[in-house]
Amino acid sequence: MKVLIIKTSSMGDVIHTLPALTDATREIPDVQFDWVVEEAFAAIPSWHPAVDRVIPVALRRWRKNIIKVWLSGEWTVFKGQLNSGKYDCVIDAQGLLKSALITRTIKAPRYGFDKQSAREGLSAKVLSEGFAVARNKHAVERVRELFAKSLGYEVPEGTGNYRIVNKELVQTEADDPYLVFLHGTTWPSKRLPESHWEALAKMAKAQGLGVRLPWGNEEEERRAKRLASTFGGEVLPRMNLQDLGSVLAGAKGVISVDSGLGHLATALEVPCVTLYGPTDAALTGGYGGNQKNLVADFQCSPCLKKKCFLKEDDPVYPPCFGKVTPERVWSELMELL
Repeated sequence: MKVLIIKTSSMGDVIHTLPALTDATREIPDVQFDWVVEEAFAAIPSWHPAVDRVIPVALRRWRKNIIKVWLSGEWTVFKGQLNSGKYDCVIDAQGLLKSALITRTIKAPRYGFDKQSAREGLSAKVLSEGFAVARNKHAVERVRELFAKSLGYEVPEGTGNYRIVNKELVQTEADDPYLVFLHGTTWPSKRLPESHWEALAKMAKAQGLGVRLPWGNEEEERRAKRLASTFGGEVLPRMNLQDLGSVLAGAKGVISVDSGLGHLATALEVPCVTLYGPTDAALTGGYGGNQKNLVADFQCSPCLKKKCFLKEDDPVYPPCFGKVTPERVWSELMELL
């Protein structure tokens, strides 16, 4: 059985889809998947043994100059890649208009979330059949249920298994044990105050643990350098996803804001404490073993706002993280370790 998955972004959403593939291979031993994914995240599907072919798409880049993309023939080439495979069905696991644009081009039965279940209900119009999946479930469980209904089996009991198979992402004991601080995130409201990172670094140093600081853009690089100049952490060079995964896999532990790399650490089963202020851990929190989600107990959490509109002169900003103290974070990490 050959299935095409449409799940293009974001990094966390792509990672959240992996357990559904594990379920499917358990219930349908001969099932095999191709996967359409944003080019920046193309490494992730290849880490699952049930994925045969990864088809990169560049919607984020293309939408900046649609006319150029059309005239260059990139879209035509991409459509040719999609229809070069013969599929028993396609599963739109995203439920957005951008994923529907891709799904509608496939010459096979098309399944996905129904109008009430999809994030953008109009995406269901291109489906052969849409399925009802409760929106108040964790993202991993929603995709597991969607795959089960699309492919005709019951969701296996228990926690889903990411089943990442990659010899370069196997945990090995580092000569100099270290923690990874995942400080980068797209939403300003999800950024932990730098004073918290500084306090956590002092606790790490007292335990003989180094701190490594990855970054993905110029703003994050500047923050990493500021933090390193304060407590002596190691600013990593710019890395691709494969290399970052290797750094995470080798870490003693991880402290993360709500970010795609935090979900990757969880999928790799590295001890990880993830901090949630404006976002809802019940729906998109770290999923799996060996991890802890710390949720801010604040009057407006989770607000689901990209920018905090409270006063910036509060002692801790965003103020919801005032409830997630460095001492509390460190205590939870020590329990995991």
